[in-house]
Amino acid sequence: MNFSHLKYSHYRAVSRTPIKSSPTLKSKGIPIEAVESRGWVKEPVSVMFKVYCLSVMTLVAATYTVVLRYTRTVSSTAMYFSTTAVCITEVIKLFLSLGMLTKETGSFGRLKASIVEHVFWSPKELLKLSVPSVVYAVQNNMAFVALSNLDAAVYQVTYQLKIPCTALCMVLMLNRSLSRLQWFSVFMLCLGVTLVQWKPAEATKVQVEQNPFLGFMAIAVAVLCSGFAGVYFEKVLKSSDTSLWVRNIQMYLSGIVVTLAGVYMTEGAQVVEKGFFYGYTPWVCFVVFLASVGGLYTSVVVKYTDNIMKGFSAAAAIVLSTVASVTLFGLQITATFACGAMLVCVSIYLYGLPKQDTTKLPRADTDKEARQKLITV
Repeated sequence: MNFSHLKYSHYRAVSRTPIKSSPTLKSKGIPIEAVESRGWVKEPVSVMFKVYCLSVMTLVAATYTVVLRYTRTVSSTAMYFSTTAVCITEVIKLFLSLGMLTKETGSFGRLKASIVEHVFWSPKELLKLSVPSVVYAVQNNMAFVALSNLDAAVYQVTYQLKIPCTALCMVLMLNRSLSRLQWFSVFMLCLGVTLVQWKPAEATKVQVEQNPFLGFMAIAVAVLCSGFAGVYFEKVLKSSDTSLWVRNIQMYLSGIVVTLAGVYMTEGAQVVEKGFFYGYTPWVCFVVFLASVGGLYTSVVVKYTDNIMKGFSAAAAIVLSTVASVTLFGLQITATFACGAMLVCVSIYLYGLPKQDTTKLPRADTDKEARQKLITV
């Protein structure tokens, strides 16, 4: 499930009043000029509300992987076409984004004008957003391949490789820098994933043949796509004042075309013969629902939380997925899996710690020296 492109939605447009420079905004790599021009302000909320938001986000992330795994390996009904599920997800996201843009613009007339300006009269922008559309389409399809061959808990742990991939793309594409602690956490995460994959935990209740190597390769492709597409979309967002929901609409329009082409390129003959919705059950519909709504809900959640709390959420999702896998799929936990999962959880927490702001230290030293000189005189 792809949430990377919703990074900037955790800032609320409230006014055009200039905002003073903030270390927090700088540490997130958001230019203060962009903040002033768009009026992004962090909303203060209670701790209980943050806990509620993160609890729901954790449940969504864990439930998505477990239910998708169930529909691909345990469900006794006819197997559905995963490419059609990805396509339907894009359609639902498009309509949800249209609804959010309607709320943002305030009237149907403004909505129509915005769509005409940014969609029908902006072919270059549509072409620009088709790049992450293609990449996200590949990523979402790879998630189905991975969860058809790997347990949900193993997938949840291994998928955290998206963190170092995203970090590398930020360094190369956005000229960001990582602290020593973040680099250390990246290497720790890679070590943890290596331990998990060294001797993968096996599930005893799975009814289909699996290929763990194919599953791992699918995750590798997915995390590379996640890192590149997320950073690319962030760069597009920072390049103009265009609304996030307009950008989402541009991307989902391209995504529908790309995923629909993927359906007929990979499973076209079978879809024509059996139907687009062949094999769909309430559980499959639930997977599509979670994939569609989960990303948009995450955009609301990250508005109120920080990286540390999101790290706890990812770690909790790993734990929940592991418990569900043991119960539903008969997953047999190994020592290497337990150690690797623990290292991944710790590395996520360390990576999310805020960078130490050392910009004031030299100034403090200078003031101390000046006072010493005055005392001497």
